[in-house]
Formats: sequence, structure tokens, C-alpha cells
Amino acid sequence: MTTALPLFGYAVAVAWWTPALLGRLTAAGISARLGLAAWLTAMASALAAAAVALQFLARAAVAGWSRLAEVVCRSVSGHACTATGYQGAAVESALGAAAIVAGLAAAVLAWRYGLSVQRAQRQTRAHADVARITGRRLPGNDDAVVVDAGQPVAYCLPGRPATIVVSSGALAVLDQKQLAAVLAHERAHLASRHHLLIAVTRASTAALPGVPLFARGAEHVARLAEMCADDAAARRSGRGTLAAALLTMATGAAVPAHALSASACAVAARLQRLIEEPGPAARIRYGLTLASVTVLLALAPLLTAGLASR
Repeated sequence: MTTALPLFGYAVAVAWWTPALLGRLTAAGISARLGLAAWLTAMASALAAAAVALQFLARAAVAGWSRLAEVVCRSVSGHACTATGYQGAAVESALGAAAIVAGLAAAVLAWRYGLSVQRAQRQTRAHADVARITGRRLPGNDDAVVVDAGQPVAYCLPGRPATIVVSSGALAVLDQKQLAAVLAHERAHLASRHHLLIAVTRASTAALPGVPLFARGAEHVARLAEMCADDAAARRSGRGTLAAALLTMATGAAVPAHALSASACAVAARLQRLIEEPGPAARIRYGLTLASVTVLLALAPLLTAGLASR
């Protein structure tokens, strides 16, 4: 019990206080990959701490239900706790009700998370099937299909096989180099399995909509995933070519919510970082800061549990 309470406190602190810090550190997209790792580590750290704390509570209840009230009292009050403070049916009943509510809450959250993931997977598969049936193969690209739509848009849909969807409107406004940059962007998404990160974070948002870390985290993860794909495409096609392609396609075209798109997320910020490349000093500064924060978030639950158990 003395370990569970600090872990719960740590989970709450990370869930409510780190979004502002990480938002500032990753806003410009400098060291986008490390920024993505920092957000994901913060989410995993908060969930792991809460899960371990819940495990300690369950073990304490199973090991000695009659002593649970005393353990809680001494965890909170220390030596000031007396027998009159924890004995009695009312206290034990309250603790029992709290344990039941905590277990039910965890089960509901897990159910909502799984439901959200399954829904997203079904939507992705259905959309990919329709795109492959109704679209025509893009010449020279076995993994890309063209659909008839006036608005310029391109996005990827994971699956077996993975599919890149390009609208006829995009083909009408992009030259060959710009089209190659857009396709490289989408292939970078698929190669890095960004769709899994998006699915996990969006499901976490659906399960915990009122928690700032998860409510804001999904948006930041999606934006940083786009920037990571931009970096991969820029190395292949050049920053100027990719920036021109994004600017050409940035018309507010609607794409499926479960798809990863070359032009639908944080276009202004992505264009700025492509045009105004940060210097080596800024990259090193942000890289070291984000790496330090990530390592601290990864180790903090273990450190908290170790200090609390002493």
C-alpha cells in the first residue's frame, strides 16, 4: 500500500502536468522522432504506474482483507494511526466498495480501449477494400491507386497489402518530382508503422477523454508522425520539393480520420520547419532535452516504487 499511493500520485502528476512541458518542447518539430518517443513514453509511464499501483492494492486486499483498513490508515497517517481510526465495519465496507469501483473502472477502460481499436481497424480495412476496388493502379507504383476526386489528396491505409490512395485532383496539380515526394511520405508512414501509434493513442483518448495527457497526446503524436514522414521524404526528394508538394495540396481536402495523409495535419507548422531548417545547435539542444525527459519518464515509475518501498 505504501508503494501504491506514490505510484498513483506519480501517474496523476504525469497525466496532468507533462502535456504542457512536452507541448512546448515538440511544438516546432525539432527532433521530431525524439519528440514522438517522449509523448509515447509519457503515456506508457503513466499507464504503467497506475497499473502497478492497482496491482499492489489488489495484492494487499487478497493477502489480508482484515488488515487492509489498518494498512491504508498507516500509509496515510503513519504512527499517528490508532486502532480506533481503522477498526469498524463502516471503514472496511468503504474500502471494499472502493476496491470494487476501481476494478470495474479498470475493466470499463480496457473495454473502451479495445472497442476503439477494433472500430478503427474495421474502418481502415473497409476503406482500403473500397479504394482497391474502385481505384485504378498508379502506373509504376504497385502499392498506389488513383481515385476520381477533384480535390488534391493523398493518404495511406495499412493492411495486407498496404495501399496508398492518390486522388485524380492531386495528379492534376503535382509534377513528377512532387508526386514522388508525396509517395515517399506515405511509404515512410507505412515503413515506420505510424498507423499503430495513431491507433494506440486515439484509443487511449477514447478510453480516457478527460485526462490531459491522452486528450492532447493523440493530436501531438499524429503531428509528429507527419513530421517524421516529412523528414524521410525530404531526405529522398529534397526539402524544397516536398514543401512545394505540401503547399500545392494544402486545400483543406477531407481524408478519412483513420488514414495518414501527406497534407491534412499541421500543414503550416510542417511547411515552416521544411523551409526554415533549424541549425545544429538547436537540434543538439532539443535532442538532449527530449532524450533526458524520455529517459526520466521511463525510469521514474521504478524509482518511485523503489523509494516508496524503503
